[in-house]
Amino acid sequence: MSSEIKKVFVETVVCAGAPGKEARFMRMLESRQTYKRRQDGCLAAWTGTSIDGAGMVLVQSVFVDNNAWKRISDEVMKALDSKDGGLESVLAGPPLVGMFEIDPEKLRLP
Repeated sequence: MSSEIKKVFVETVVCAGAPGKEARFMRMLESRQTYKRRQDGCLAAWTGTSIDGAGMVLVQSVFVDNNAWKRISDEVMKALDSKDGGLESVLAGPPLVGMFEIDPEKLRLP
């Protein structure tokens, strides 16, 4: 990781797919994470599913700074939400969303 990066920004979302829409929900999440990973300024992006079968999904993305997060989020809305209608229709309820500043030395990033 570049020594000039002082902090990275980690977007964390905890959510679940609406009943009967879970498969579409996961495909949409994965397409968004794949899109983010291809953008300059996104260091990593992944999803994880709960191990207890509750259907909860952890969605995390790491950005070089807040500007990269904003730009990439806007690009996702323009490129993907405009085509598939966005995630709202496949969510079980409101997601828990947070943005965190992290010392990059605490993360093992490429």
